[in-house]
Amino acid sequence: MSDTSTSTSTSTSTTIRLIEPADAAPIAAHRVRDAEAFRRWEPAQPPDYFTARGQAERIEGLLAGHRAGTVWPGVVLFDGEVIGQVTVGGILPQPHLRRASLGYWIATVAQNRGHAGDAVGLALRVMREELGLHRVEASTNLENLPSQRVLRRNGFTPYGVAHAAILLDGAWRDGLLWERVLGD
Repeated sequence: MSDTSTSTSTSTSTTIRLIEPADAAPIAAHRVRDAEAFRRWEPAQPPDYFTARGQAERIEGLLAGHRAGTVWPGVVLFDGEVIGQVTVGGILPQPHLRRASLGYWIATVAQNRGHAGDAVGLALRVMREELGLHRVEASTNLENLPSQRVLRRNGFTPYGVAHAAILLDGAWRDGLLWERVLGD
């Protein structure tokens, strides 16, 4: 696994790289500002999650997972500024599995500009070329049509519904399951 992965899209200046401790403050600022906008798509978080200290602790855990080979936690950058995250998690690198799950978010101030699609495309390249993965899965809320468009544009196809799979905004919600085979 590379600790210095940086991938660049040719169509924009959207890039991704491995998350760093210094990313805690900008991530916290986005999460505070966007808490209400993301409430319907993400599980409730403790108050510390929205602080630089809380994000620093979360990043420390993600980097520990990266060192263990179970996660590739990235940030999404536009013109060098952190605008979101892309995370390859649940990495199963065994030769007979070689799969992971993908999650991502883009700050509201940077949405609807193609950054999510570019970031997912760049993450797919990291999964295939650097991590040697064969398959990737993702999940979206059934009502999250923008995220579903991002996945479709990056070659994912839906393969099922996970009923009452995630507690969001006080209710159990169904998730639409997505997959993409990366190839050998």
